[in-house]
Amino acid sequence: MTANIDLILENQKKFFRSGATLSVDFRVEMLKKLYETIKEYKDKIATALHEDLGKSEFESFMCETGMALTEISYMIKNAGKLSAKRKVSTPLAQFPSVSYQKPVPYGTVLIMSPWNYPFLLAIDPLADAIAAGNTVVLKPSAYSPATSALIEEIVSKVFPSEYVAVVTGGRAANASLLEKKFDMVFFTGSQKVGKEVLRHAAEHLTPTVLELGGKSPCIVDDSANIGLAAKRIVFGKFLNCGQTCVAPDYILCDKNVKYALIAAIQSQLRAQYGVLPIENPNYGKMINEKHYERVAKLIDPKKVAFGGYGNRETLRIAPTVMENVTWDDAVMQEEIFGPVLPILTYESFDEIFDVLADKPKPLALYLFSENKEHIEAVGDRLSYGGGCINDTIIHLATTEMGFGGVGESGTGSYHGKAGFEAFSHIKSIVEKKTWLDLPMRYQPSKKLYEKMLEKFLK
Repeated sequence: MTANIDLILENQKKFFRSGATLSVDFRVEMLKKLYETIKEYKDKIATALHEDLGKSEFESFMCETGMALTEISYMIKNAGKLSAKRKVSTPLAQFPSVSYQKPVPYGTVLIMSPWNYPFLLAIDPLADAIAAGNTVVLKPSAYSPATSALIEEIVSKVFPSEYVAVVTGGRAANASLLEKKFDMVFFTGSQKVGKEVLRHAAEHLTPTVLELGGKSPCIVDDSANIGLAAKRIVFGKFLNCGQTCVAPDYILCDKNVKYALIAAIQSQLRAQYGVLPIENPNYGKMINEKHYERVAKLIDPKKVAFGGYGNRETLRIAPTVMENVTWDDAVMQEEIFGPVLPILTYESFDEIFDVLADKPKPLALYLFSENKEHIEAVGDRLSYGGGCINDTIIHLATTEMGFGGVGESGTGSYHGKAGFEAFSHIKSIVEKKTWLDLPMRYQPSKKLYEKMLEKFLK
């Protein structure tokens, strides 16, 4: 294992030093090949995602394959513009010269992707890294073996291993990779593993982007459109059987709308998933028995409003809503990452700022409200990675905005331009002209030069 990784790294570093990846035409050509190959494999990708996570064909394309193709398409269209020098103004004191910023690739980068969106969260950053001119070692999750095997097949078909290589395996492979010196590491996953990634990266002072998670709150105030809020919360929470890093982790609602909201959520669950969701072929499953058991233990039967049951054989847990939940309950002590939705209440909207200020900063926050003051206050006073007003999770579905966390939920962002820049170092360069050399900065200094400098530097 280690010897193989060493050989991959050695070959990729040689390939990068050759300058082959610096050509924008080369990058675009590679992205086009990736795009066409993914289109050819669309049905196989859907089959693999169904095998790993029980995803329907529609959900697989909407949330994984389609979004990956969108990111690749963006990079094909914009790699040239994003790679270009960006001229900036030059202070008069540096006359005559030209100043510019030049994006350059880091070199050989490591991308470690998770199991919950195993195709999207591998291919999306891969497209960004290729567009920026890097060579890539891609490590998909061992928890999603069917999709990981297909990713390896696709990548080996499109790219030579000295350019992009896939390393499979479990913890031993992860540990071996993290011991190596990469030029940049991009990790998506849990906070626990993220800390290990950062600890190992610190040994080599390697720049990192960490896309983590956390308990993302969904606030519903007394002005919200309850019916529409319930519809959009059910979509965002129970997509992929709740295994979405930006899913609403819990609801914090005005006590006066609690029962109306619970009733509306129950109605929407029936409308979207049927009377018996765990038998709906379009409803996903937990990734494995370990996570099934973990999530099942978070459900307190005494606090279940509806749902609360599952099928261990199919790894499906019914969409579950819990009420009368407190901050001390087990379900509030960790990121749920499953189809369980606790509901807490507040009496005064101002309470939420003190309550949430003491919590770890979440990856996402959602607010359902028609109150402009509440909307402004949440945006100004609470710290979180990103989010939506009157919707859930859709903020990550655009290439025009960076997606990432803050504090405990991650560092750095990607998607579109932000993704290109995540895998680039932006060099700042001053190009001084030689046809004139002003003497004022050289010794011995003169009073006249000092006065001139004073004016220039103001």
